[in-house]
Amino acid sequence: MRLADCLWQQNQALVAEIRFHPFVVALVEGSLPLNQFQAYIAQDAFFLEAFARAYSIAAAKSEHRADFEQFHQLAGGVLEELQLHARLAQRWQIDLRSVQPNPATRRYVDFLVATAWSRPLGAIAAAMVPCMRLYADLGQFWLKRGYAAEPYGEWVQTYADPAFKSLAQQLEALLDRHGTEAIAAEPYGYALTCERDFFSAVGSAIA
Repeated sequence: MRLADCLWQQNQALVAEIRFHPFVVALVEGSLPLNQFQAYIAQDAFFLEAFARAYSIAAAKSEHRADFEQFHQLAGGVLEELQLHARLAQRWQIDLRSVQPNPATRRYVDFLVATAWSRPLGAIAAAMVPCMRLYADLGQFWLKRGYAAEPYGEWVQTYADPAFKSLAQQLEALLDRHGTEAIAAEPYGYALTCERDFFSAVGSAIA
C-alpha cells in the first residue's frame, strides 16, 4: 500500500469525526448560521495564505526540477482556492483584510510554517496532505450523500471537483516519493487533529 493511503487508513477515526462534525453537517445542510460561515471563510483564508507559503518553501528546498515545479503548481492551486474565498467574501460581506486568527488557526499555521522551514520534504508533504485529501474527501462524500444547494452549495461543489482531487493526488505522490512512515506519521496525524480543532473552533456555538 502507498504511504499516503496507509496514513489515511490509519487516521480513519479522525476522518469520520470530521465528516460528521456538527459544523460540517450544518454547512452542507445549509443550516449553518451566516456569522459562523463568515468566520470560517475568514479563518480559512488566513490559513490558506500560510499553506501557499509552505508550498513555496518546499519548492525552494527541492533538489529536483520536477519537485520544484510540482510544489509551485500546487501553490497555484491554493491561489485559485483563495479566489473562491474572495468571491464568497464579496457575496457574504466578509472582510478578509484584517483577519485575526483564533487559537486553533494560529496553532495550525504555526505548525505548518515551522514544519516547512525545519523539516525535510517528506515531513512537509505529510503536514500538508491531510488538508488536501480531507477536503477532497468531504466534497465527494457529501456530493454523494446529498447537500443543500443553497446557501453554501458552492463549497461542496468546489471540493468535489475532480480537479481538486487531482491536486490532492499530486501532493500525495510527493509524500510517497519523499516520505517514510517514521518521518510522516506524526505530522500527518497532528495535521488532521488540527483540521478537527479548526472546525470545532469556528463551529463552537453549534450545539
